[in-house]
Amino acid sequence: MLRSLLPGLCLSAAATAVLVATAGLVQAVSPLVLALVLGALAGSAAGALRPGPSGRAWAATGPGTAFTARTVLRAGVVLLGLQLSVPQVLGLGVPGLLVVVVTVGATFAATLALGRRLGVSRDATLLVATGFAICGAAAVSAMAGVAERAGGRRADASPDPQDDVAAALALVTVYGSLAVLVLPWLATHLGLTAGQAGLWVGASVQEVAQVVAAAGAVSPDALATATVAKLARVALLAPVVAVAGAVLARRAPALRDGRRPAPVPWFVAGFLVAVMVRSTGLLPQGVLDAAQHATTLLLVAAMFAMGLGVDLPRLARTGRRVLALGALGSVVVTGTALGALLAVGA
Repeated sequence: MLRSLLPGLCLSAAATAVLVATAGLVQAVSPLVLALVLGALAGSAAGALRPGPSGRAWAATGPGTAFTARTVLRAGVVLLGLQLSVPQVLGLGVPGLLVVVVTVGATFAATLALGRRLGVSRDATLLVATGFAICGAAAVSAMAGVAERAGGRRADASPDPQDDVAAALALVTVYGSLAVLVLPWLATHLGLTAGQAGLWVGASVQEVAQVVAAAGAVSPDALATATVAKLARVALLAPVVAVAGAVLARRAPALRDGRRPAPVPWFVAGFLVAVMVRSTGLLPQGVLDAAQHATTLLLVAAMFAMGLGVDLPRLARTGRRVLALGALGSVVVTGTALGALLAVGA
């Protein structure tokens, strides 16, 4: 078993080392996104090797990269919980928490509805909704694990799950980067306070790096508020993914032994346990720093492995409907967050 996994694990590890070593060169883009892009390019280049000895050598990496894209991904989601504690989230206050919850819920529901109206596939819409509503690439990764887990047993499953992930991450990157440029300017011209601007950015911008860039352009106070708001959104990852997993599990036909997939995936339960452990305050900072680094390594490796299965020509043909979904999702998340914070007086 281990021998068959080794070539793919080594390939994923080597790619992860390169990506992590060069991550500082492109700080505005998540290393998870870069990993998926590198994987897609490598996978496309490898397609030209078949048939022949090089092609057979590449095929030997398949079991290991499949293991990385599934099991390693889920382990990374569990460790992600150690970056979050309950006291951090509660520090946002009731009005701020209300803004975050309303924004996440409305964005998720509206994006799902818009995806159906636009004719985007169910799984692609689910991934886009999760990425835009919660926390970008990490949320897409977690929801991809749930969709893949039930996908093979659903009649409406996407035939190309890796392409769906790639499309969702592309939208997160493009529209999140636009938000970095636009929101600080809008916050200033709307006359928002530093706290309001930070809450708006933290509740609406997708990636952590994008939140830091956008809020940091406003003021240090805005950055502090935006960081806490972003953590509050991450806290909603587990319940949203758990509910989606329960719905998908209920729709999935029974397995051969008559069982249905568990409504709450093990890695979502593990994420919640990790949050509770972090909230005790017993873990030293060195352990938390190591866990954060390990989370990045695991998720980067998983995204690279997932990217190997992306069909770039097919992805390019997804076209205007997916781009329109991203544009509308961006309008929903930014508009809802702004309206909510003004309504509650946050």
